[in-house]
Amino acid sequence: MGILLEGKVCLVTGANRGIGKSIVEQFAKEGAIVYANARSEGSIDVSAYSEYKDNIIPVYFDIRDNKLTGEVFAKIWKEHGKLDVLVNNAGIVQDAFVGMIKREMVIPVFETNVFSMIDLIQYAAKVMKRNKRGSIINISSVVGIYGNEGQMVYSASKGAVISSTRSAAKELAPYNIRVNAVAPGMIETDMLKAIDNEKKEKYLSRIATGRFGTPVDIANICVMLASNYTEYMTGQVLEVSGGLSL
Repeated sequence: MGILLEGKVCLVTGANRGIGKSIVEQFAKEGAIVYANARSEGSIDVSAYSEYKDNIIPVYFDIRDNKLTGEVFAKIWKEHGKLDVLVNNAGIVQDAFVGMIKREMVIPVFETNVFSMIDLIQYAAKVMKRNKRGSIINISSVVGIYGNEGQMVYSASKGAVISSTRSAAKELAPYNIRVNAVAPGMIETDMLKAIDNEKKEKYLSRIATGRFGTPVDIANICVMLASNYTEYMTGQVLEVSGGLSL
């Protein structure tokens, strides 16, 4: 077990698989106490984390439910008297080409990816202000920077994550609360597995390092942003894409 995050209390949303699961694992390895969020009861298998399973506390709630979200922050405050790190990782995708986009597709994406993130930032800020320190990490995407055909809705939501990050960073900096975003590229998650092989090869040809990223690649960046080594960094968007934009 490492020491980069020793004693830090963290909340990670969307923690039952993919990037979120890896963030929880890496945080716990580095000594953090991690409240791991998921919607489905029992979907987080704490026993799978073996020697550091005692550092992981599952909290099951839908981040779109403002009341339940508030109750979890109250629970964290009651049990630890602080929150050091919030990772807004939970998100959903709805893809369609221009002309085929329906309002019913747009609303749930923004409710989860943007509106709920704003609620979580506000709750976290209230707790963090009491101790005058904290790190908020928002998971965006390279499509939030560059866009992508067929993904206008998802791109728009992840672009909103970036602009929200920068605004929150300016507002919370006087309280020693830093707010940064991570923009993953093509990462080996369920989303990538759903893409056909021809498209995968096309995407792979654009990546300078010649490989897709892994959830651990993103989790390691989050460890850095959560640690004291980045205390002078705020309002930044870190693209982690293997050189996709080169």
